[in-house]
Formats: sequence, C-alpha cells, structure tokens
Amino acid sequence: MKTVAILSGEGEVAIGTTPKPISTVPPSRQGKKMISGHFDKDVHRQLKMLALEKDTSIQDLLSEALNALFERNNKPPIA
Repeated sequence: MKTVAILSGEGEVAIGTTPKPISTVPPSRQGKKMISGHFDKDVHRQLKMLALEKDTSIQDLLSEALNALFERNNKPPIA
C-alpha cells in the first residue's frame, strides 16, 4: 500500500492509502519470462502450420527446439 495526500481547492489535506494493485499476470505465467524474436512472416506461418499438423502449440514447439539446442550444447533441457 502507498500513503497519499490529497489537496482540496480549499487548502485541506486528506491522507489515505491506496490499495495494493492486483496482479494481472495469470498464475500459469507467474515467475516466467517472455522470450521473443523478430522473424519473417513466412517463419511464423510455417511454425503455425507445424503446430496444427502436430496438434500442439507454438510454445510447445519452441520449448522442444530450445531443449534440443540446450542438449546439443551440453546443457540440461529445462524449457
């Protein structure tokens, strides 16, 4: 909470607290970071098509690709 002072036009001061903002981040995304990049529109289209063909999501495909990259570089697959 934050303490605030509100001045009225007559020189009066009102002091109160503002409520703590409610998180708008869904629980499934809490503690996670966005990783992104800019690619040609054809890359996006092909990725969407592959996700449809495999009946999965783009995020799952990217996790799979990142884990393959990690393993290829002797890192644990944590994506």
